Amino acid sequence: MGSERLIFWFEEVGAGHSDVVGRKCANLSVMSQMGMPVPPGFAISIDAYRRFIKETGVAEEIAGYVSSLGELKTLGQLEEVSRVICSLIESKEIPMGQREDICLHYGALCIRAGIPSVPVSVRSSGPMSRPGMFDTYLNVRCKEEVLEKVKRVWSSAFSTRAIAYRISKGIPVDGDMLGVAVQKLVDTRCAGIGFTVDPVTGESSNIIIEANWGLGEGVAGGAATVDRFVIDKETLEIRDRMIGNKTVQIVSKGEGVMREEVPPDMQSIPCIDDQQVKEIAKLAKILEDRLGQPQDLEWCIDSNLPLPESIFLLQTRTAKIAVQKPQTATDHIIDAMVKIIYRP
Repeated sequence: MGSERLIFWFEEVGAGHSDVVGRKCANLSVMSQMGMPVPPGFAISIDAYRRFIKETGVAEEIAGYVSSLGELKTLGQLEEVSRVICSLIESKEIPMGQREDICLHYGALCIRAGIPSVPVSVRSSGPMSRPGMFDTYLNVRCKEEVLEKVKRVWSSAFSTRAIAYRISKGIPVDGDMLGVAVQKLVDTRCAGIGFTVDPVTGESSNIIIEANWGLGEGVAGGAATVDRFVIDKETLEIRDRMIGNKTVQIVSKGEGVMREEVPPDMQSIPCIDDQQVKEIAKLAKILEDRLGQPQDLEWCIDSNLPLPESIFLLQTRTAKIAVQKPQTATDHIIDAMVKIIYRP
């Protein structure tokens, strides 16, 4: 891997490159190399962020500003620090060489997908997995918008919640550096998450799948009541199901996404059928077997393809079991700010 390269196709990196392209991109790379159904895309490395802040001078500006701060104790202080630093980052132009490199890869992705101005997701990819911590942008449709959303993902390293998290963990205010995943957006009929272990109890004989109409953020972000299926890990038979009253979905609209009401006749029916549930469970089981650890995965179903080609995997990570512990005042501040932000 050349030291001067700043962007890599998913299939060009792997499990050992979390420090290069971030954990999300490394996981996507592993699944791609396993032959799993992953939409094509590329990883903008963490070094690309480092070069951006160095060449634009924003690294020195952030360092000078952070050094002037006293102890940060209130939500208002955190919000002001976030506003100042995000504005510094977003006011800078990405240097020409980096702009050209990102645009060349986006153009090549359009060719690979066979779609002019292919819609993509632009997501953060840090060295450590912190689901929901940084910004995500969906249905981004042209080179200039990709460049703008890359900057916004970089600046989301300084969201109020991210700063609060770092302070609570004794990490410097400017201690996070992000890679970015740019990935073809699937024309999604429904989407969701899956666990090969119960994330609350740790029970490991079942696979749990949750699903909603529209894009997966409607499940991962807690935006709606969802369908829930419990599948026997050995037989892949459905043991239990709970069909939610799914009133809200997140869908692609124009250049971006929006929340909208699910049509009344679709609200109380399953958004995936039994065969689709079993195919997703089969992929989840393969991931756990191949990776050797319980998995927490994201999936979606393409509106235009037949089963099983319609199922795509958007992410996997080692599943975590919930642990209840006393909360500090900072923990309460962080919890109060847990949300997914969609900027127009």
